[in-house]
Amino acid sequence: MNRDQLAEFLRSRRARVTPAEVGLPSGERRRTPGLRRQEVAQLAGMSIDYYIRLEQGRGPHPSRQVLNALARALMLTQDERAYLFHLAGQALETPTIREDVPGSILHLLAFLEEVPAYVLNARYDILAWNPVASALMGDLDACPVEQRNVIRWVFMSPDIAEHLDHEEKGRFARASVADLRAALGRYPEDRKLRALVAEMLALSTHFAELWARHEVEIRREQRKRITHPLVGTIDAICQVMPVPDRDDLRLVLYTTEPGSPSHQALRELRQLT
Repeated sequence: MNRDQLAEFLRSRRARVTPAEVGLPSGERRRTPGLRRQEVAQLAGMSIDYYIRLEQGRGPHPSRQVLNALARALMLTQDERAYLFHLAGQALETPTIREDVPGSILHLLAFLEEVPAYVLNARYDILAWNPVASALMGDLDACPVEQRNVIRWVFMSPDIAEHLDHEEKGRFARASVADLRAALGRYPEDRKLRALVAEMLALSTHFAELWARHEVEIRREQRKRITHPLVGTIDAICQVMPVPDRDDLRLVLYTTEPGSPSHQALRELRQLT
């Protein structure tokens, strides 16, 4: 159980919920945004003293019943609820992040000749890719292993502005950090993941600002506008699909609308490979 992280998460989620959202009167002027501790305790059906101890990082080990009550009171999403349970040490098991890709997925990458596709683990390391993905993202074969990490690329690469505009980078960065926090909840003992978070907190003020929001959301579908130096602008749908029986791996595909200029740009990129 990570008491400090649990306390921070509860405080951040409490500040996000307004009294009106849970059917409580706003009442007199509030000094801080969100719900009061007493209101959360009341909504969750627990004593105010018990809840205060949880927020101060000195509470007892909460039961699953208590966690379910807190999730309802704080209006947590499904991803946030799973993260809460992991912080409280109530996950069914402590999984580990592996770095091997099943042969069937490698075969699938090779088969997808015109669709940029690659495999990410929960740390955002790119483990495998096809040629058109390398052409789209910038010669992954020649890239050092430590730089084949999407989080490092988003927050530390000096040339990211050439690929994503400012607004696009902002959306992608926020989604990636929320997803990375969800991963840390699922794999709290993974040293490389913890080291990545510590590295980014030390090197990127933007990452630190987003991390402090305590947003939790597993990354799924997302639209991207990519500017490629050879074929121009590509409006793509970034599909993120879990690899069967491997919760730590995801297959990422970039698809475009058939017959669109973006689709033609991808075909031109495929010819260049």
